[in-house]
Amino acid sequence: MDNFDIIVVGAGPGGYVAAIKACQLGMKTAVIERSELGGICLNWGCIPTKALLKSAQIFNYTKHLADYGLVAGEGISITPDIARIVERERGVSATMNKGIEYLFKKNGVTLIKGAAYLKSKDIVEVTGEDGAKTEYQAGHVILATGARANQLSFAPIDGKKIISYREALVPSQLPKSLAVIGSGAIGSELAFFYFSMGVEVHLIEYMDQIVPTEDADVAAQLSRSLRKAGMKVYVSTNVKSVDTTGENCILTIEDKKGEKQIEVEQVLSAVGVVPNTQGLGLEELGVEMMRGRVVVDKNCKSSVDTIYAIGDIIPTQALAHVASAEAILAIESIAGMNPSPIDYSNIPGAIYTTPEIASVGMSEKKVQDAGIAYKVGKFPFTASGKATAAGEKDGFVKLIIDEKTDKILGAHLIGANVTEMIGGIVLARNLGAKASDVMKTIFPHPTMSEGIMEAAEASTGHAIHI
Repeated sequence: MDNFDIIVVGAGPGGYVAAIKACQLGMKTAVIERSELGGICLNWGCIPTKALLKSAQIFNYTKHLADYGLVAGEGISITPDIARIVERERGVSATMNKGIEYLFKKNGVTLIKGAAYLKSKDIVEVTGEDGAKTEYQAGHVILATGARANQLSFAPIDGKKIISYREALVPSQLPKSLAVIGSGAIGSELAFFYFSMGVEVHLIEYMDQIVPTEDADVAAQLSRSLRKAGMKVYVSTNVKSVDTTGENCILTIEDKKGEKQIEVEQVLSAVGVVPNTQGLGLEELGVEMMRGRVVVDKNCKSSVDTIYAIGDIIPTQALAHVASAEAILAIESIAGMNPSPIDYSNIPGAIYTTPEIASVGMSEKKVQDAGIAYKVGKFPFTASGKATAAGEKDGFVKLIIDEKTDKILGAHLIGANVTEMIGGIVLARNLGAKASDVMKTIFPHPTMSEGIMEAAEASTGHAIHI
């Protein structure tokens, strides 16, 4: 039986980071993975979605050439070739996949292909593709098995008429019409891609705003932008049934005005994810669980002292960068390095629609619910020279500031490239910067990032710049 200091189950952005970090700290490490290196993020999530959205962005630019003083030559026609778009997207994922394979070899990570089962707190059994079972011993086990698409009981995913994000990423052809159930990051991003490709899209959300986890002002702006472009957006709307017996799909939906039906060619179910904790032997080992997720301490250690869990299978934000941070925390804890705990109140979020969304900290409603005295500084990109020159004026920067301490309680951005701007605010919050510190920081002009300083100034009621 092979012995390892660390066995990591899963090679997504949590698992592969944990394995590489462990090897760098001198631990003999193996990763057990039953599918592709990189997990959902690199193969069926973050990375391929961004590749699709880049194609959509470029295609959308071609629709507005005249706005930039450009005239297409006679006979020129630009249309989306979905086969080539998907081929490029798959190529991007394959490149990243090979990058992990290279890092594993460089750092000495042992890759074991197969499905893992914990026979005891230090013995992991792996079932290979041929059905053969092999046991491995580990000083510590890190579970990083990620999550899979959730399904509506009345609308099970069949991969044809009702699809998940996996099928949505590799269409052989585009449907004429698509209903997207759920407007979180996955639903909104894929809805925008398909809409950009010329598909009639119905984006349906049960809550009273799209992108429900975002600040209400941001959600309202995204809704305006999408509706202005021509997408059909529904909020406070319950999907009661989906009939797939005919040629098309018939959705019965209900809002405050009553019931009605929508007929579409295809339905994308984007109603969240379910953690992959089944079939690992956790219940048999007595690992404490809560609603299907592993309960862990501040260092990601489970109730069984040799077993750690990170990423989407624990009750923290289901984000790739969170899983990576938890991976490093867990490994450093096992190595006895006494790492600082993760500040889960300072985790940035990003949604890559057009306009993009980026946020960190508390929404205005959460601040109100907490009874904190606050002020808001807001800077619209309609007043930004860079945004105006770029033709990207939709959106704003919104800072929520504690009236007593002047600390930034939350930052909510919507606009072009704001996902590249949020990191600076996360760093400022991490270092304890006040809104007055942001006001005194000199930003380059003209940039979209100036909006951060402008919003801080606006919170005082004495905005200066245009």
